Amino acid sequence: MSEANKRIVIEFIEAFSRGDAVAAEKCLAPDAVTDAKGFGKLSGPRVREMILATTAAFRDLIPTGLRPAFKTVTAEDDRVVVEFEGDAVLANGEAYCNQYCMAFTLHEGRIRHVNEYYCTLLADEKILPLLADVERRRHEMEER
Repeated sequence: MSEANKRIVIEFIEAFSRGDAVAAEKCLAPDAVTDAKGFGKLSGPRVREMILATTAAFRDLIPTGLRPAFKTVTAEDDRVVVEFEGDAVLANGEAYCNQYCMAFTLHEGRIRHVNEYYCTLLADEKILPLLADVERRRHEMEER
């Protein structure tokens, strides 16, 4: 079971990294929740629908994908912990290189819960302005 769970988690991280919500969805349980730990503006829990919306948005915000370099993948029973580093270029041309540790809990071969640990300050500094720009453009389109 541990090896199968590792594969599901790696598939999810790779799908998330490249903004592939369809592939990511296959890895998630119906009641999946992620919880980005920390105190940044992007910290906090996300339900399944938000996980998938964020994944889809990453395709435009991070066109190179996170390009994860996996450092460790450890599994025991229904738990998988992954350490990786991202090496991305954002839509505005800026580098975005963050470090991650994610603790996954799976149920019946699908991801049910994730505790995400990463530099929330870096994410707030680099990702929030891009999200604000997308939101601004969306409102402009609605007003037309």
